[in-house]
Amino acid sequence: MQTILGATGQIAVELARELQRSQSRTLRLVSRNPRQVNGTDELVSANLLDAEQTALAVRGSDVVYFTAGLPPDSALWESQFPTMLRNALDGCRAAGASFVYFDNTYMYPQDDRLLTEDAPFEPHGRKAKVRAAMASMVLAEMARGDIPVLIGRAPEFYGPGKTQSFTNTLVIEPIKLGHKPRVPVRDDTRRTLIWTPDASRALAALGNAPDAFGQTWHLPCDDDRLTYKQFVALAAEVFGRAPEYSVISSLAMTVAGLFKKEAREIKELLPRYRQDNLLDSTKFKQRFPDFVVTTYKDGLRQIQAQAKIA
Repeated sequence: MQTILGATGQIAVELARELQRSQSRTLRLVSRNPRQVNGTDELVSANLLDAEQTALAVRGSDVVYFTAGLPPDSALWESQFPTMLRNALDGCRAAGASFVYFDNTYMYPQDDRLLTEDAPFEPHGRKAKVRAAMASMVLAEMARGDIPVLIGRAPEFYGPGKTQSFTNTLVIEPIKLGHKPRVPVRDDTRRTLIWTPDASRALAALGNAPDAFGQTWHLPCDDDRLTYKQFVALAAEVFGRAPEYSVISSLAMTVAGLFKKEAREIKELLPRYRQDNLLDSTKFKQRFPDFVVTTYKDGLRQIQAQAKIA
C-alpha cells in the first residue's frame, strides 16, 4: 500500500497516475475531501492537523508521500505546515512506513549560484523560513534512522491542469487566451523550471528505489535553462502568437502589495527573479539514466494540445 497525503493538488494527482501506471500498487489518497484519480484508489478523509486522524490514515502503508500544500499565506504556513508534517512523520514512524517528502527551493540562497543538493539553507522571508524549518525536521528524522526517509526537491513549476506558478499565471495562461504575457522583474535571467508531471514521475521513481532513501534529491529538470525572453518566444511559437510581452518591475509588484494580500505574499520570492535561478539535477539523472525529461517545447506542446481539446 502506498499513500499520498494531500492528494488533491496537481503533483499528487500526477503522482497517483504514475504510481498506478508504473508500479500497479494499491493507492490510498488522503485529504480533507479526497477524490479518486484511478478507479481502484482507496479514499480516506483526514485532517493532517489532527495527529490521530493522520496516524489512522497512514496505518498499513509501505510508503507515504507528503505532497500537502497550503495557500500562499505566511501566517497559515507558520501555524499549520509544521504541525501537518510532524503528524505525518509521527504517523509513519508508528506505522513503520517509508516517508517521501516533496519539497521546494524557498529556503535556498537567492543568488545565481548553481544549486546542488548540498546548497545551504539561507531563507529570506516568512514562508522560506517555514520551509527551511520543515526540511530540517525531515533531515532530523532521516538522521534518526527509525524509518526510511527521502526528500525530493523541485524548483518553480510549469505544467498542465491547475499548475500554480508565476510562469503559468503570468506567461502561459495569457498566451493560451491570446493576451500579452507578463514577465516578473527581468526577462534576461536564466530560470530552472520543472514540468509538473516530471516531478511526480520522479517522486514515484524515488519512492520505489530503496537505495534512494536517506538522501535529498533535486527532481529532474530540462538543462536548457531559458530566460523568460526565450521562454516567451518558444511559447509564442508553439501557440502561434506574437512574441510580445511586458516586464513587471519589482517596484510595481511591491506597490501592488500595498493593496493586495496576494501580491504581498509573493514579494519575498522576487529576489530570485533578479538574477539567474539555477538548480542542478545531475544526481537524479545519474541514478535514473532512463528517465526522460520533458523539454520545454514538448511541455508547451502538451499544454497547447489540451487547450485545443478544452
